[in-house]
Amino acid sequence: MNLRFDGQTIAISGAAIGFGREMAMRFQELGGKVYGCDIQADALKEIAALGVKTAVVDLTDRSAAAAWIRSIEADSGCAIDVLVNNAGGVAGQAKKPIEQVTDEDWDRIVDINLGAAFALCRAAAPAMKAAGKGAIVNITSGAALQASLTGVQAYCSSKHAVLGLTRQLAHELGPFGIRVNSVAPGFVRSNEATERQWEAYGPEKQRALMEGIALRRLGKPEDIAKAALFFASDMASFVNGQVLAVDGGK
Repeated sequence: MNLRFDGQTIAISGAAIGFGREMAMRFQELGGKVYGCDIQADALKEIAALGVKTAVVDLTDRSAAAAWIRSIEADSGCAIDVLVNNAGGVAGQAKKPIEQVTDEDWDRIVDINLGAAFALCRAAAPAMKAAGKGAIVNITSGAALQASLTGVQAYCSSKHAVLGLTRQLAHELGPFGIRVNSVAPGFVRSNEATERQWEAYGPEKQRALMEGIALRRLGKPEDIAKAALFFASDMASFVNGQVLAVDGGK
C-alpha cells in the first residue's frame, strides 16, 4: 500500500518549526496540498518556498483560527481532509511552585494548547461532516499520559485535556466518517524551547533520561511526523480515538 495524499487538503498548525515543519514537508512530498499556520512569520518562509501555503495566525484568537480554516476551504474548494493540531508549548515558561503561577501564565498555556485545538476542530468539523470523511491528528505529549518533564502545571493539564478532546471527538465525529487520534511524543530536541530544556538538565539528568528510553536515543521530528502520517492515511482507516506514544519505549 502506497502512502500518498494526492488531491488531499492538509492543514497543519504550528507549521514553522519542529514537528510542524517536518510534517508539512512530508505531507507535501507525498502529494498533499498543504496549508500551514504559525505566529513566526520568518520561520514560515522555509516551507513556503517548498510550496506550502502559509499564514501568520495567532491561534489564541479563536475567531482568527476559524477564519484560517474558512480561508483554506475557500482556496481549496473543499473540506479539509487532514487537520493536524500541532501548535502548542510552554509559552517560554519554566517550572515554578503552583502558588507562584499567575492567572495569565495559566491561561496563556491552556489557550495555546487546548484552546487552539478546540477552535480549529470546531471550525473544520462542519465541512468535514458534510463531506462524510476526514482525519484529525492532535499532537499531544508524553505529558498527556503522565507528569510532564517540564514541571509546568498548565502544560501537563492542557495536554491531558487535548487527549480528552481527542477521545470525545472520536465518538462524536466517528458517525460522520471522521477519525480523531493523537500522537504523544517523548522528549525530542526540536526547537529552541526543547534545546533550553535539554541544556538545563545537565549531564547527569541527560544521561538518566537517555537510560530511561529502551532504544537509548532521543526522538527526532521525523519520528513524530511518521506517526502523524500513519494516523492521517488510509492505513489507519479503522483507527479512531487512539493515542500513540512515540517515545522509544520509555
